[in-house]
Formats: sequence, structure tokens, C-alpha cells
Amino acid sequence: MISNKKVVVVMPAYNAEKTLLRTYNEIDRTIVDEVLLVDDCSRDDTLKLAEKLGIRCFRHEQNRGYGGNQKTCYREALKLGADIVIMLHPDYQYTPKLIPAMAGMLASDVFDVVLGSRILGGGALKGGMPLYKYIANRFLTAVQNLLTGMKLSEYHTGYRAFSRKVLETLPLERDDDDFIFDNQMLCQTHYAGFRIAEVTCPTKYFEEASSINFVRSSKYGLLCLWTGVLHFLARTGIFHAEIFPAGLTHRHSKPA
Repeated sequence: MISNKKVVVVMPAYNAEKTLLRTYNEIDRTIVDEVLLVDDCSRDDTLKLAEKLGIRCFRHEQNRGYGGNQKTCYREALKLGADIVIMLHPDYQYTPKLIPAMAGMLASDVFDVVLGSRILGGGALKGGMPLYKYIANRFLTAVQNLLTGMKLSEYHTGYRAFSRKVLETLPLERDDDDFIFDNQMLCQTHYAGFRIAEVTCPTKYFEEASSINFVRSSKYGLLCLWTGVLHFLARTGIFHAEIFPAGLTHRHSKPA
């Protein structure tokens, strides 16, 4: 615990057998109360290894996608009584050593969401991020900042920490089950008025780290732009899509 708040790390996993041990070994268990892994019908022995490590495990009998996996992660974390939930990919692309800092920022009640940014500090390319992904990241982030009114360094990090209130408030079941889930959830967070912070996060790109191909990346990029447009329409009162319902506000929010 930290400040008497229960910390749960959730790991949405798919074919993560080769990197799970390295990731798990760097989790600070003096801070983290529970580690929860959801296996999205992996083709390797991810689940077997996780169980051997003593991780609390859940398995999808059919692949539900990255977003569908996260929905199970957050739902089960809340059932465990989590006050702070940190999503950590088990592919070792993000360092678990930032967990105490991210949890502390939420436990202080200064922020509601903390993002581990690969762009802050300029380490993305040094860490091996492909140049085309870096350029796409910067372009999409710039456009979405204009559409949403946010000033984030990036929208596409998979390293995120949430307060319980955020997960209880957002209509996550309305979001997509694929990779665009991350972007929809982040835009909903801002739309609802939650306070978002970013911390510099080094990243690693290597053969075993998960990634999506160019075609799926292109589809994801277009959906990110569409999500930004829907956010703009909702916050200006022109049109409320299902994922941005009218009245989705929090006590820290300001009038639109």
C-alpha cells in the first residue's frame, strides 16, 4: 500500500512468455499489493508461467483484443478493492521501476491519471522506436491536442495509472475492444474532467516486445483522429457519441 491505498498492477497479456519474468521481477512488491494478469488466449505458455510465479490470473477462452483484455483487467482489479490501478505491459517495453512514482502521484490526490510518456525526455528514438512510428506519434498527438484542448506529449503510451474513481466513472464497456481502446479511454478521461499527469518513461524496442504492423498502425491512426473529432463535437455540445455521453463529469471538472 501507499498512503493506505491498495495498489494493483494489471498486465494485459498475449504471448508474453518470453518477457513476463523480467517484467514481474522488477515490480516493487513493497508498494504493489496485488499483480493481476489477464491472458487473452495466448498461443504460448504465458498463463502457465504466470501461475508458477504466483500471479493472480484470468484467461479469455477466446481472443477479445487489447481493449477487451483491459476491460477484464480493470473490472477484476476493482473487485479486489484496488484504490490505484497501474497497467503494465508484460512485454518489458516499459520499466516497472516507475510504479512507485506513478502510484505516489495518485495517492497524493493531486492527479487522477498518470501516463508514462516515451516522448518526454527524448528517449523514444534512442530506445528503438521506429522512425515512422515516432513521426506518426508526433503528428497524431499534435492534432488530438488541438481537437481535445489537452497538452499531452503523447496519447499512445501503454503505461498508465488510474485512481479507482476514474475506472468507476468512465463508460469503458462502450469503448472498442481493439487497440483504439487506449485512445478512447484517455479522451474520455479528459472529457470527464479528471486530472492527468505525465512522467518521463524510457522504452525498449526489441524482438520480443509486442507491436502492431503498418496496416494496423494506419487503421489505429485514423481511428485516433476520429476519436479526437468526436471529443471536439462532444465538448462543444454539437454531438454526443456513445463514448462521450452528456453529463460525463467529475467533481474536478470545469464547465465545457
